[in-house]
Amino acid sequence: LFYDAGIEMNGQIVLCKGVNDKQELEYSIKQLIQYHPYLQSVSVVPVGLSKYRDGLYPLEPFAKEDAKEVLETIHKWQNTMYEQYGTHFIHASDEWYLLAEEELPKEERYDGYLQLENGVGMLTLLKNEFAQALCEAKKNPAYQKKAKDLSKRRMTLATGKLAYQTISDMAEQMMEAFDNLDLQVVAIRNDFFGERITVAGLLTGQDII
Repeated sequence: LFYDAGIEMNGQIVLCKGVNDKQELEYSIKQLIQYHPYLQSVSVVPVGLSKYRDGLYPLEPFAKEDAKEVLETIHKWQNTMYEQYGTHFIHASDEWYLLAEEELPKEERYDGYLQLENGVGMLTLLKNEFAQALCEAKKNPAYQKKAKDLSKRRMTLATGKLAYQTISDMAEQMMEAFDNLDLQVVAIRNDFFGERITVAGLLTGQDII
């Protein structure tokens, strides 16, 4: 009905291992392409497995090799869609790249961050904005003077396990740029929802405390 009315949409596939991955993922993408251009983009995210799963269908977490296979499928269809329509259409959430230990895509592959709220391109955008802000701070004499005049600042940054390395890298760059900074990054284990939930956005106050 939305398609028939010409309403713009953005969709999401929540991937469950052994249920709708592999050939089923291929099938899902093929079917969803039929709704382009009104369906502007589709994100593929791994199912979140909390510890509250008593009586539910048994699901397993994705492993590194699974993530590589998912990315291979998505990249193949991205290339096809870009050649035909000038849009990448199907996007993998950042978790897949971190799990596969593969480099995050460049900004232009996200088609304007249509799926940012679903964790698609969030780390790439963060890295780019951080690099720009740090570069501007280094060039700004007033900021440099203010930083030197301040006493030693010790701060702790809390984040989820998934983004820990990215945030740690940024903290290192900040400490290299400003001698008066002492930053400690802590990866918080999610006891409330379970250790398999690693995103910062689902951390609770009690776990941070």
